[in-house]
Amino acid sequence: MTSHRSHGEQLLKTDGAELCVETFGDPAAPAIMLVAGASASMLWWDAELCERIAARGRFVVRYDHRDTGRSTCCPPGRPTYSFDDLTLDVLGIQDALGIERAHVVCQSMFGGSGLVLGVDHPDRVASLTFVSTSTGADDLPPPRDLAMPAEPDSSDAAAVVEYVVAGARAFAGGSPYFDEAAIRALAERDVARARNYASTLVNHYAVGPDGPAGGGFGDITAPTLVVHGDHDPFLPLPHGEALRDAIPGAELLVLKGAGHDLPEPVWDDFVSALVRHTEGVRS
Repeated sequence: MTSHRSHGEQLLKTDGAELCVETFGDPAAPAIMLVAGASASMLWWDAELCERIAARGRFVVRYDHRDTGRSTCCPPGRPTYSFDDLTLDVLGIQDALGIERAHVVCQSMFGGSGLVLGVDHPDRVASLTFVSTSTGADDLPPPRDLAMPAEPDSSDAAAVVEYVVAGARAFAGGSPYFDEAAIRALAERDVARARNYASTLVNHYAVGPDGPAGGGFGDITAPTLVVHGDHDPFLPLPHGEALRDAIPGAELLVLKGAGHDLPEPVWDDFVSALVRHTEGVRS
């Protein structure tokens, strides 16, 4: 049975961008849009994870943000887009694939996209899932010391890979599930595949999140699942708890042993929760 496998990558033209998209599973099944975090290409939603979700009766979409992977690339430090443009790319992909409403899963900084989509475009969102993100409230605990290395010479691919691995190690927060060999292999593929990894490293942080036009987290009406690792050093667990409390009816899944990521040992818990969350919700 291979119905959950990848349909291959394709380049889709949306409003102002060319985005690399890969889909898994039955296009007639409920659609799940996976929105990676800042500086993360589609590869950070592992293909095996996508297949596991698709095997549970979902049509899974992962894609390269602008300035990651094979998608549209701007010069380093000079993005020609806004955070709103990055958010609207989700809807552009849905339009290109003929998806009226999707279950949107947003990670880390791109929880801001989930907020905007949920408040300003509720007709396009069947449900929301926030992974390793926050309300951004001032009274929440700050990041722990992440011991990040100095930024590398972007022309030195080996140095860039080492930097990415060191960053992933720091963001894992001492998780027993951190797999350095797997992360190194992923980083090598990611750096080799990018149009310009120097842009990947900096451009999303140059735009910063925009808020919705219509309100805040309390105005989200879509069914919402919050997913957070109890080892997250960047956004400690109270950030996930605050997000659950801010969204009416939201539920919280705490991933034991996970940091600011989704390591393979927690995939079964994550997939099961996501399937339950998206079961019976009109898409």
